[in-house]
Amino acid sequence: MNKTEFVRAMAEEAGLSVKDAGAALDAFMEVTKKMLVAGENVNLIGFGSFEVAERSARPGRDFKTGKTIKVPASKTVKFRVGKTLKDAVRA
Repeated sequence: MNKTEFVRAMAEEAGLSVKDAGAALDAFMEVTKKMLVAGENVNLIGFGSFEVAERSARPGRDFKTGKTIKVPASKTVKFRVGKTLKDAVRA
């Protein structure tokens, strides 16, 4: 399902126009991004939580040459699935 299809499904489920559903989804993504950049977690009870995780520097391998390289430290986003969503998928 791509974003357009997702927005249409949201509009139908919530009884909104496609334009309003699209604006709501864009707002959700923007607020989530701002919170994560600020170092805050986003917890949606039953659905899941988004959090920023630190990855430490580590050795890696250049697959083309086989040489060992240093992979620098970085940040990444993790998503942990909530119990309600997990149970619904497993059913």
